[in-house]
Amino acid sequence: MKFISWNVNGIRACVKKGFLDFFQEADADIFCIQESKMQEGQLELDLPGYHQYWNYAVRKGYSGTGIFTRQEPLSVSYGMGIEEHDQEGRVITLEFEDYYFVTVYTPNSQSKLARLDYRMQWEDDFLQYLKKLEETKPVIVCGDLNVAHKEIDLKNPKTNRKNAGFTDEERAKMTQLLDAGFIDTFRYFYPDQEGIYSWWSYRFNARKNNAGWRIDYFLVSKCLEDRLQDAKILTDVMGSDHCPIELDFA
Repeated sequence: MKFISWNVNGIRACVKKGFLDFFQEADADIFCIQESKMQEGQLELDLPGYHQYWNYAVRKGYSGTGIFTRQEPLSVSYGMGIEEHDQEGRVITLEFEDYYFVTVYTPNSQSKLARLDYRMQWEDDFLQYLKKLEETKPVIVCGDLNVAHKEIDLKNPKTNRKNAGFTDEERAKMTQLLDAGFIDTFRYFYPDQEGIYSWWSYRFNARKNNAGWRIDYFLVSKCLEDRLQDAKILTDVMGSDHCPIELDFA
């Protein structure tokens, strides 16, 4: 099976930049997007053969997630069931026979770390949510987690040490998540791979210079380890400030 996740930074803009061409080419079993930045009815995506599930933020033009899946899930849920967190369309969970599939767009801590305290609460609640799912069946979670976990995961770790996405606090929460029994699939296959990123700032020719960050992930419950086949970061795909990531799964 092939799974794809992509922060599209506005699906309506991304559609104008070749989204549908890539979607067809990818031929994924499940395709997730984050940061859709739209409300219901603003875009009709014609994706024959796929079931579509959308979670929209209350605030217009902000956040939002979507999942397109060939196989119809047993159940679908939106958010974490926590009102404080569920206003921004950040989580969709599909239940299949032998695992839960979750897409997430983790809140950004923002400039001057204005939202760091909220982010810390989110991290604790999201981990608790995933572990609750795991009591029933294993979990695959993908999306923009808005953190570069280790220095190898961004081009300029020294100068970004206290910036959103690379604070000690955010990195510690990522460590906690992995220590709770989840595998970072890209690092599972490529533990020492440098210079492969999934997001680049639109400023300073960052993408051209590959001054990027790896902040998009596929994580899986440890008991799914033997089903992992490969994890890829599709750096050549344009259309957003992020590129898509892929998990190949048995």
